[in-house]
Amino acid sequence: MDRRVVITAASAITPIGNSKQKVVHSLQNGISGVQPLRRDDLLADYLHCRVFGTVQEPIEYGFERKYRKTMGPVSYYACHVVGQLLEQSGLSREFVSSGRMGVAFGSTHGSPSVQRHIYKALYHKENSHSGSLGAVDYLKSMVHTTAVNITKMFEITGRVICSSTACTTSSQSIGYGYEMVKYGMQDAMVCGGADEYDTTTVAVFDNLLACSTAYNDRPGQTPRPFDTDRDGLVVAEGAGAVLLEEYEAARKRGAPILGEVIGFSCNNNGGDLIFPNLEGITRTIQLGLESAGIGPEAMDFISAHATGTKMGDVIEARAIEQVYGNSPMVTGLKGYTGHTMASCGVIETIMTLYMMEKGFVAPTLHLENIDSRCSGIGHVTQLTDKVIDIASVQNFAFGGVNTSLVLKAPAL
Repeated sequence: MDRRVVITAASAITPIGNSKQKVVHSLQNGISGVQPLRRDDLLADYLHCRVFGTVQEPIEYGFERKYRKTMGPVSYYACHVVGQLLEQSGLSREFVSSGRMGVAFGSTHGSPSVQRHIYKALYHKENSHSGSLGAVDYLKSMVHTTAVNITKMFEITGRVICSSTACTTSSQSIGYGYEMVKYGMQDAMVCGGADEYDTTTVAVFDNLLACSTAYNDRPGQTPRPFDTDRDGLVVAEGAGAVLLEEYEAARKRGAPILGEVIGFSCNNNGGDLIFPNLEGITRTIQLGLESAGIGPEAMDFISAHATGTKMGDVIEARAIEQVYGNSPMVTGLKGYTGHTMASCGVIETIMTLYMMEKGFVAPTLHLENIDSRCSGIGHVTQLTDKVIDIASVQNFAFGGVNTSLVLKAPAL
C-alpha cells in the first residue's frame, strides 16, 4: 500500500536570509540577495558577469574536528542545515541511526574551491607535485561529499541517494526521498542540496553567454525572470534540507506537518543537453499532475524554474500555458536569490511552504514588463494574499533533466 509522505521540518541557507522570519520578510518586501562578485584569483578581465547571489548572514559552525576534517565549504553548508533540521524534528538518535532513515542530498560538483586547490597542487608550474595535497582533499571535493558527510556527522545508516543533476539536484532528492517513504523502503528521509560560493561556476555559465551582464553596476536589479529586460541568470550559493516522514508515524509522535508531497515526476528531454525542450517540460508537468492524482484546475500556485535566460523562460511559460492556461499564480523565485544551483529546488520548496503557512504569494521580483512571449500565464507582479492549498515546484537542468514536485498544504 502506498503511504502518505509529509514534510515535518525545513531549514535553509539563502542569499535572502537563513531563517523563516528573514526569508519571509525578504519575499514580502522585495529584497534581493544579489551582490557584486567578490574579487579572487579567478576574477579575470574576461569574466563578463560581476554579480552573485551571496549568503550574507554569518554562520556559526560548532562542528568537532573529526567531522570538519572531511568537509569543504559545500559540506559545511549541508551539515549545518541538516543539523538544524534534526534539531527541529525531535527525532531520537536511536531512530536516526536505525537504518529506517536515509539521506538524499547532492551538489552540482562537490566542492569547487577544494578542487581548485587540487588542480593547483598538481599542475601549477611553481608547485607541480602532490605533496601539498591533503590526505582528505578528495573526500572534501568528491561529488557525493555532502551526502556522506551528513551520514557521518549524524550517524544516519539508511539509504543514501546522491543526485548530481545541476539545477534539478535537490528537487530530485526530494522526489526520490518521497518515493523511498511512499513505497516503504524508508520511514524518513533527509532531502536537499547545497552549493558553495566559487567563481568557477560563474565562469562556466559566463562562457556559455548565459549570465546576466547588463546589471553589473546594479546587482540588486537582476535576474529578471519573464521580464522583457532580462539578460541571463545570476549564479548563487545556498543550501536547504527538508525532512520527509510517513504521515501516520509523524502524526502519532505529534510532529508539526508543514506540508505533504503528493506527486513527483522526473524525465529527460532525450536531446540537446543545454537548451530546454517544450515537449519534455510539458510532459514533466503533466506527469506531476498524474502522479498527484489531480487535474490542472486544482493547482493554486507554481514556483517556476525561471532563471532569467532568454529562451528558458519563454519555453517554460509556454509549457505552463499549455497545461494550465492562466489559472494558477506563477512566481519565479530566483529573482530574489539568483540561481542557487543544486539547492534551488529545495530552497524554492521551502519558500513555497512558508508562503502556504503565511497565506501569501510573493511576486516575481523585477518583473516590470512581461515579455510578450512569456504572457498567457498567471504572473504575480505584486504581493498578494492567497490561501495556497496545492502548489508545484518546477526545475529544469542542463542535460535535459526535468522535475516537478506537487505539494499540498497541511489540513487545518
